[in-house]
Amino acid sequence: MIHFESDYLEGAHENILKRMQESNLMQTCGYGMDEICESARKRIQKAIGNSKADVHFLVGGTQTNLIVIDAILRPYQGVISAESGHINVHETGAVEACGHKVISLKSEDGTISGNQVKEVMENHLHDSNKEHTVQPAMVYISFPTENGTLYSKKQLKDLYQVCTHYHLPLFIDGARLGYGLMSEKNDITLKELSKLCDVFYIGGTKVGALFGEAVVITKDALKKDFRYMIKQRGGMLAKGRMLGIQFDELFKDDLYFKISKHAIEMAMQIKQACIEASIPFAYESFTNQQFLLLSDTQYKKLSSKFVVSDFGKKNDMNIIRICTSWATTQNNTDALIEMLKTI
Repeated sequence: MIHFESDYLEGAHENILKRMQESNLMQTCGYGMDEICESARKRIQKAIGNSKADVHFLVGGTQTNLIVIDAILRPYQGVISAESGHINVHETGAVEACGHKVISLKSEDGTISGNQVKEVMENHLHDSNKEHTVQPAMVYISFPTENGTLYSKKQLKDLYQVCTHYHLPLFIDGARLGYGLMSEKNDITLKELSKLCDVFYIGGTKVGALFGEAVVITKDALKKDFRYMIKQRGGMLAKGRMLGIQFDELFKDDLYFKISKHAIEMAMQIKQACIEASIPFAYESFTNQQFLLLSDTQYKKLSSKFVVSDFGKKNDMNIIRICTSWATTQNNTDALIEMLKTI
């Protein structure tokens, strides 16, 4: 069987494994305060054009979302998200287990707009019983979204303007950030994105790292005591340099962007094959995630040789996610394309 169900199936880029082996017997201080982590921080600060940004390394996406959101919110506050947002549907209620309601908004493509957030805030502020309800106090989005779609620069600017007006920190989940940035339809750079939010993270687990995410905090008010929250929530890795090594390599010589581009190239080949085979899409995606609409017969035939993800039904058709990664091979892509031609 050939696997296309997710983008964290392979291990890590060879540069990372080589560096880990070379530094295996090094002695460094722990908890991310070593010189390798500091080098990685400086590389990320340079990449975003902000030497004053705080950079913290955590192990996984759910852990990262939980810690960032819990660090920002007071006990009576909630976070606004698209209904398809990862924190709302795929993290076993981790945020809500900490006492913070996820305030979900309807979305056709996985994005939310500034007008939607404005409506939520105006309704809350003009509610005479507002102290009896959860207070909306921050906004969470994913780039790219869980549906493989992207925010345009204008959409992000409009959303951030509304967030700023209502004093709502904007948090961008970047688990697949590289795949969003390298999409042919993307019109925003990493530097621009970092200026249109208050905190975001650079995903490593799904983009070449063995594990790890890099949290970048640009808003000064959110920086204080963040390491206390990391420790309390079990996110402070004793052998922190293992995270530092990975991001030090990923942000050396633009490796992060090069391997992300490879995943997009594989996905676009698959997308084109689907178009030529008249296979419809559930969502219009130009990232590494492609969502196909297949009949039961088509799905069964595809599943005989390929492992893909089942995302439910739409108009009696199966929504099937095909996901490429930094390590997807041309041979496996070609094999999938040949199958798609016949179903």
